[in-house]
Amino acid sequence: MILNDFIKKETEWLKGEGPYSNIAISTRVRVARNIKGHLYYDRADSKQREDTLGAVTANMKRNKFLQGALFLRIKDLSDLDRVFLVERHLMSREHTQDVAHKGLVIDEKEIISAMLNEEDHIRFQVLQSGFNIVEAWRIVDEIDTDLGQHLPFDFSNEYGYLTSCPTNTGTGLRASVMLHLSGLVISGQIENVFDAISKLGLTMRGFYGEGTEALGDFFQISNQVALGHSEMDILDNLERIIHKIISREEKTRENLIKKHKQETSDRIKRSYETLKSASIITSAETIKLLSAVRFGADLGIIKDIDTATINEVLLLTQPAHLQKITGETIAPHERDMKRADLIHERLGKK
Repeated sequence: MILNDFIKKETEWLKGEGPYSNIAISTRVRVARNIKGHLYYDRADSKQREDTLGAVTANMKRNKFLQGALFLRIKDLSDLDRVFLVERHLMSREHTQDVAHKGLVIDEKEIISAMLNEEDHIRFQVLQSGFNIVEAWRIVDEIDTDLGQHLPFDFSNEYGYLTSCPTNTGTGLRASVMLHLSGLVISGQIENVFDAISKLGLTMRGFYGEGTEALGDFFQISNQVALGHSEMDILDNLERIIHKIISREEKTRENLIKKHKQETSDRIKRSYETLKSASIITSAETIKLLSAVRFGADLGIIKDIDTATINEVLLLTQPAHLQKITGETIAPHERDMKRADLIHERLGKK
């Protein structure tokens, strides 16, 4: 398996399957771990960073869950490939910087990935389609247990697992669900939701996670702090609140169809026609319009396209994916034209 194989594959988080997949795009559970006796990445020198990378990589290659996985050195990747991996949600934007001693591990199904020497020595994650916290945690817990049998994690009896960022100390756990909340955005309720979850220990981020803006009514909701809470506390709290948000979104959608069907339908159909007719279109505009089309498909207003196709177009029209498909590095203006061509091809000019 090589990196270019991924462009031909359906990525796990956009399958359009799993519980509440019309609203919950994907679930991610991530755990941060550091190795006892190894200086943390920000304090280590080049040799120490390389020693840590070597020790972690050797252990992971023996891990039963990562047999057949792809092991990458970030320094060996082109800038395009690094952005490609960020777009697939397999690593953070921060992992594309200061890359001399960083690594990435990806399993064949893109369910499991691990950043090596990011902010912490190991940050591994599991991605599931739909609202699937229990299954994502089950896989993470098994991997964590297996790794911990061979690597001495930095652990304090008082504080729990020690991490570079104090908010991750304790369990080292960050869980998130990406939601499509067009109903709450259109009805003007999204700010109220944001305020409410902030008071409950959760945070709302954009399409690519921390430090990114919301695009196309897609929001990632995750726990803010791990210290002082057990894994089950964190996961149960997130699951309970996400259920409430999904329920609120469902009721809002029902209300829009019942009381504002004409305006909602017109808005969605205009977005669909724009996508199919545009000869030049940016990535941000594409996400916004596809969000509206996805909303329309979920509501039954648009009947000739399914969620899986919309999700596929959503990913393939991102800048790095578009260039990987064409097989060349192209300037932004030309990308905007190529993007329009791909949309026409996938959605048709009906």
